[in-house]
Amino acid sequence: MKALSGKGRAALVTGARRGIGLGIAKALLAEGYAVLLCGVTEEPRATADIAPELTRLGTWAYLRCDVSDAQDREALFAGMEEKFGRLDVLVNNAGVAPVQRLDVLETTAESFERLLRVNTESCFFMCQAGAKRMLAGKAQGIPDYRPRIINISSVSAYASSPSRGEYCVSKAGISMVTKLFADRLAGEGIPVFEVRPGIIQTDMTAGVADKYRRMIEQEGVTPIRRFGQPEDVADQVLAACSGLLDFGTGTVLNADGGFHLRRL
Repeated sequence: MKALSGKGRAALVTGARRGIGLGIAKALLAEGYAVLLCGVTEEPRATADIAPELTRLGTWAYLRCDVSDAQDREALFAGMEEKFGRLDVLVNNAGVAPVQRLDVLETTAESFERLLRVNTESCFFMCQAGAKRMLAGKAQGIPDYRPRIINISSVSAYASSPSRGEYCVSKAGISMVTKLFADRLAGEGIPVFEVRPGIIQTDMTAGVADKYRRMIEQEGVTPIRRFGQPEDVADQVLAACSGLLDFGTGTVLNADGGFHLRRL
């Protein structure tokens, strides 16, 4: 790793082309971070519609990256060093849902392997690569360098959905990834957190929006009776970045309208 820049703070957000990831990127820009966004779409098509707003908020760049590909991950971190010279915050948000919802009795090995590879394996190795760069940065003695890792999982980490079991398993895996790296990096002064979104209004939930709206507004599946927004998840990320929660490394931050209360 080249010498760490002493200028500003910089964050890397995966899966940031739209939805929750884009909301997180905007929030970090507004807080003064330079932000590298990544997604699987090539530029300039990826950023044509979001560039003006991002530029108004601050300094940013975009790189295409398939986080499930080892070479792409390496190129992403190399791009982070080239563009900003440091890594203060790593937000592992990239993820996919099943192409087709199937009963667990019909789940295919192909779908299961895809979700574990993209959602869980990539999170593990992004944490690994990011942690190594953060440790190298701390060794360089940059003043007030307090890096951190934040993994975005889901309420599906603990809530059963038999029509998309592979998704639930992949998100539960992210919870353990968070615990493992929080444990390993605690003595190094690098906190690791998990943010669990609930029912968030994004492209991923658009196909079942009517079902979720009925569950929220009429059935009260969440105590707070509204759809979550990407900004609600971003607020939890900002809390994890604040430094106020560092003694609680490994903490789960819920962005779910109270769904985690599991009330009767």
